[in-house]
Amino acid sequence: MKRRVYVAAALAIVAAAAAIEFAMGRLPMCRCGYVKLWHGVVNSSENSQHITDWYTFSHVIHGIGFYALLWFAARRLPPAARFVLAVLLEATWEVFENTPIVIDRYRAATIALDYYGDSIVNSMSDIGAMMLGFWIARRLPVWASVALVVVLEVMVGAIIRDNLTLNILMLIHPFETIKLWQLGG
Repeated sequence: MKRRVYVAAALAIVAAAAAIEFAMGRLPMCRCGYVKLWHGVVNSSENSQHITDWYTFSHVIHGIGFYALLWFAARRLPPAARFVLAVLLEATWEVFENTPIVIDRYRAATIALDYYGDSIVNSMSDIGAMMLGFWIARRLPVWASVALVVVLEVMVGAIIRDNLTLNILMLIHPFETIKLWQLGG
């Protein structure tokens, strides 16, 4: 298949995710009325509303992880087809993440007490960050991809007391001691 077919498929998935989120009632952009390239304040109503934030790094890690997963599970597919599958996985997560059940779970189990879901701009940017992570993993040696994941997790964890690992852990089984630490206690 030609590369443009894969690109068109990936873009169609992203557009479908945006349309589904819009139909779900997600806001296209921040209620504040503007879009910023970076929003670095985690505990604010504008978190997950702009193009990038501290959680963007988690989506880069998603891309690296999806690359590894699909390399193991679908190695016979061309890399472009695995990329489209990764986009589908990430888009599915973005839609699911913005359902009331997941938003409520974030509020109940994590430090995201005022979280009310992503704006569509942020959600689509998260898919873009996953694409970047996939591209990075495709080009870097395995050891460098693993090192990048470790650096991103440690850096973000040290700066905001949250990261992909803690987010998954707290969604699956919240620990009060971790939550207290995350809240600065």
